[in-house]
Amino acid sequence: MVARVYGGSMSDLPFGFGMPDRDPDKRDESGQGGGQGGVPAGNDPFGLGALFGSMGDVGPGAGNPADLLGKMPLFAELQKLMSWSGGPVNWDLARQGAISQLAPGHQPTSAAEQAAVGEALRLADLWLDQVTELPSGIDRGLAWSRVDWVEQTLPAWTALIDPLAERVVAAMTSALPAEAAQMAGPLAGIMGQMGGVMFGAQVGQALAKLADEVTTSTDVGLPLGPKGAGVLVPQNVIAFGAGLDRPEDEVRLFLALREAAHQRLFAHVPWLRQQLTDAVHAYARGIHVDPEAIQRGLDEAMSGMEGGLDPADPESMQRLLGSGVLEPEETPEQQMALRRLETLLALVEGWVDSVVSEAAAERLPGHSALAETMRRRRASGGPAEQTFATLVGLELRPRRLRDASTVWGAMAQQHGTAERDRLWSHPDLLPTSEDLDEPLDFVARQGAADPFAELTGGDAESSTDDADGEDPTPDR
Repeated sequence: MVARVYGGSMSDLPFGFGMPDRDPDKRDESGQGGGQGGVPAGNDPFGLGALFGSMGDVGPGAGNPADLLGKMPLFAELQKLMSWSGGPVNWDLARQGAISQLAPGHQPTSAAEQAAVGEALRLADLWLDQVTELPSGIDRGLAWSRVDWVEQTLPAWTALIDPLAERVVAAMTSALPAEAAQMAGPLAGIMGQMGGVMFGAQVGQALAKLADEVTTSTDVGLPLGPKGAGVLVPQNVIAFGAGLDRPEDEVRLFLALREAAHQRLFAHVPWLRQQLTDAVHAYARGIHVDPEAIQRGLDEAMSGMEGGLDPADPESMQRLLGSGVLEPEETPEQQMALRRLETLLALVEGWVDSVVSEAAAERLPGHSALAETMRRRRASGGPAEQTFATLVGLELRPRRLRDASTVWGAMAQQHGTAERDRLWSHPDLLPTSEDLDEPLDFVARQGAADPFAELTGGDAESSTDDADGEDPTPDR
């Protein structure tokens, strides 16, 4: 499912600066997959193929950096953005790039769509009130166009992606071999701005692709919209229901139930959004490349490269990038952060599946077909899977989601919805990754003793009160 494309098709991935593909079997037989300038996509984790591929038509004696940039196809029209100083990602470029890609099919939302979304979210909240102890997290319903989705979610993406991009740039700069640094000599003074433009272009493509698919503000597993806002994207709601032979209002209500369920968690489990973000940033802090390993890999790669690494030949840099020697090594700390993120996302999605099924199964005639469509979407790589697979090398495996759904369903059946939802009152009460290996054993243990006693000193109600207080952010 995970692919890496730098400057090529964005049909199945969001971010072009993600980690290398964790599953080599899923690459094509040649080991390459859509890279630019002859660089295999899966072996160019930092996106340098786009940069050096653009240099191929310029040559090493191109003169000063400004002249060089003017001759690069990728950056010819972006020189005015080279003054960006707002961080490692040029978000002005990302926004402009995403909106320009969406413009041909842009459909502004109508007053009728706004009213229909508001009504669907209100009805969804009424149904959810009967199946969960968590109160509504929505104080207003919004219908967004695809362009609205890009513009309104940019603040959340900025906070999430900037730390990752910063670490990638730092790792790339510190680990670049001397021979490669010589190749980048003409750009030495503006590498920071170049990185911002490169990442901005990649993120712009990513946001445009996601905006074509997302149906709500929580489709990627994180709360991306303003607090208190329940959001549907009517154009994509229609696309989601295409071919299902279900009324549009039924499809809208199903997706409204999912959005409203997500919003309840994110509104009333205040530590949740922070821990999700922290897990991504914890992974980012560990991004590094071992210079000694790079040098060993460089020596091996150069020995197998026809003509070696020739500073006068930009194509030799492309071959170096394609050799995989710049791929970061994953640390145990990063693996722990990934497991934590995977588990949290699975628990969120599993809880949403469980409560939506309970609320809609007897009320929504097309619930089974709609739920199956959602499952197929996940299996083929929906927005959440694509985002995190490429962003941090994480796949939301269906097994984890099934096990998480089993936990929540069995908790409600054996202990009631109140006990099920009280597991969200403190992060230490939630199932761990190991618990999801045997979900029914975890549920059985909840009936053997009061799981809240150790955390609350015997006062179960105090743990619920903590959910509305400060973020405990324990180390799981």
